[in-house]
Amino acid sequence: MKNRNLINIAKDVIKIETESLKKLQSSIGKSFEQIIKTILNCKNGKIIISGVGKSGIIGRKWSATFSSTGTPSFFLDAANASHGDMGQVTSNDILILISLSGESNELKNIIQYASRNRNIKLIGITSKKDSLLYKNSNIKFLLPTVKEAGPGGYVPTSSTTVQIALGDAIAIACMKFKKFSRLDFKKFHPSGSLSIKLKTVEDLMLTGKNIPFVRENISMISALKSIEKKGLGALVIRDSKNNTLGILTDGDLKRLSNYNQNFHDLKIKQVMKKRPISVDKNILAAEALSIMNNKKITSLCVHKNKKNKTVGFIHIHNILNANIS
Repeated sequence: MKNRNLINIAKDVIKIETESLKKLQSSIGKSFEQIIKTILNCKNGKIIISGVGKSGIIGRKWSATFSSTGTPSFFLDAANASHGDMGQVTSNDILILISLSGESNELKNIIQYASRNRNIKLIGITSKKDSLLYKNSNIKFLLPTVKEAGPGGYVPTSSTTVQIALGDAIAIACMKFKKFSRLDFKKFHPSGSLSIKLKTVEDLMLTGKNIPFVRENISMISALKSIEKKGLGALVIRDSKNNTLGILTDGDLKRLSNYNQNFHDLKIKQVMKKRPISVDKNILAAEALSIMNNKKITSLCVHKNKKNKTVGFIHIHNILNANIS
């Protein structure tokens, strides 16, 4: 088979699945709103997701995405549900069943169980309007009929892509309504490359006695000693009320010593750079690194609410040592 043919096959698959996603987009309406409102109003119950076969795999993905974006949920294995695990579903729970046909034998017992308990909200995700799942669901979402990619149109491809996309849409909609922030997301991802990307300035900054603070009236002789002692290549200058006034770097000191004969007679407040660049402690460390690169500087003051109240100090080495680039 020629390489060109392989490329054309890939493009055809993607084209067909893209068309399926457009159909899903057109299907989003009142039933989607009902799903979101039902999930958001679930205060005393659990959110449980189940499915069979490929839909079951996608159900696990839905559950993982929900849980990582502020909507706790778990996946119920449909086969095990009929052998005791049905006890995990109780009053006030929301049960989401995903089934393309809506007639899977493994789901029938779950549907009957939910139908007998009026306090369980059953959300049915299916493409068959005359199916058992659709007829018995409290909230029904009818998936669009789509063309499967591949010869014969029988391999679950477009249909599973649509199911995944719908789950993502539900999760993100709930996330936004709950005002689930980047910081909340970071709490659920403490390890791995994603955790590195989500590190904030607060995670890496120097605090307390490690911040290279000096008073505004110290002499340049004292400034030289302090910058050498701190070893950070910069000093943060404050007044008697601990307001940050400016910053002085070792580069500034070298230039001053070369061009000012009265260098040693000066006070640090006379030569400091006023209003130093300060960033909020909650910004991403990667964003702080970008600021440093754009401004061609190697350190930043860090504030919490007011820019003139420095609560931390971050050097470019703190960021690079955390493998952030």
